[in-house]
Amino acid sequence: MRENDMLEKEEIFSKVLRAGRRTYFFDVRATKADDYYITITESKKFTEEDGSFHFKKHKIYLYKEDFVAFKDILDEMTSYVLNNKGEEVISERHQKDFKKLFADKPEETETVMASESFTDINFDDI
Repeated sequence: MRENDMLEKEEIFSKVLRAGRRTYFFDVRATKADDYYITITESKKFTEEDGSFHFKKHKIYLYKEDFVAFKDILDEMTSYVLNNKGEEVISERHQKDFKKLFADKPEETETVMASESFTDINFDDI
């Protein structure tokens, strides 16, 4: 069987989340034993000075035995962020007056900037 045929056979169910320069792919795939697992792929678009572009992709594999613990921790982490910071995005990138808002509170600017870099996780490092 050709490689493309194998890839098509493995994908059972898919969803896509487009989020600015990032796109997240959630795929249910089948193992050789015909059991299911999930892959989550982050694809980020980078534009070169000459106008060309390329994508960097990071993928994690999530197996059934880890679903409950993964979901519990993800729920806990998202709840913590929303309960402590709300749903409004606070960052230099999303607010044109960000620096002016925090000009008299430099410690808050540092905290927000530090937390913003947390989202740039490289899954290859895990």
